[in-house]
Amino acid sequence: MTMDEFAMLMCGVGGQGLVMLSTIVGNACASAGLRVITGEQHGLSQRSGMISIHLRIGNDVVSPLIPIGSGDTLLSLEAIESLRYIEYLKDGGIIISNSRIMHPVSESGRIIMDKSEKSSGYFGLNEIEQRLRQVTGNVLFIDAPAIAGEAGNPLTENVVILGAMSVLEAFPVATEELAKSVEKIVPPKAKDANLKALKLGAKAAYERFCKEIPCRMP
Repeated sequence: MTMDEFAMLMCGVGGQGLVMLSTIVGNACASAGLRVITGEQHGLSQRSGMISIHLRIGNDVVSPLIPIGSGDTLLSLEAIESLRYIEYLKDGGIIISNSRIMHPVSESGRIIMDKSEKSSGYFGLNEIEQRLRQVTGNVLFIDAPAIAGEAGNPLTENVVILGAMSVLEAFPVATEELAKSVEKIVPPKAKDANLKALKLGAKAAYERFCKEIPCRMP
């Protein structure tokens, strides 16, 4: 991987708007004159199935696929999914994840059948964070549902997390370009809430994360 390349693995579950995020970032890159290639992989179901998107930015990029252990960042719209794709992150890479946990149906079914597992069968956020920190100390969980509510639309969790990513100095796409892309891509009736979500996500990350990681002002 060359020094002027940026690789981001985006993950979540179906229905969270991950493909829209990829479109927003791709459009922003095009407007800024940055070469970007993406590739997406869906799970078995459109909703609640796992989904991931490889996104690479750089003049010499020829494939969207991020080699294992070389991703600069992991952006996760659901906390458990960050564990599924952690192998793509390089040592010391950056993880920005939604604190929302959506337990798989198979896991819930097992616990319902075996009542004795109710108290210990589910992964909690603390355990997820402990495991992620075995790979990198740069882990930030964002309470995207709460921030999306503050923005006025609970469906803007995805843009909240993108806003958090946008303040990172290493992320080559300016927040202003992302805002222009949001204005262009999201439906008109949701535009204001999404722009607010982008701004609030950036503010939350800057206040909580940027004493440790190089950032730009939101």
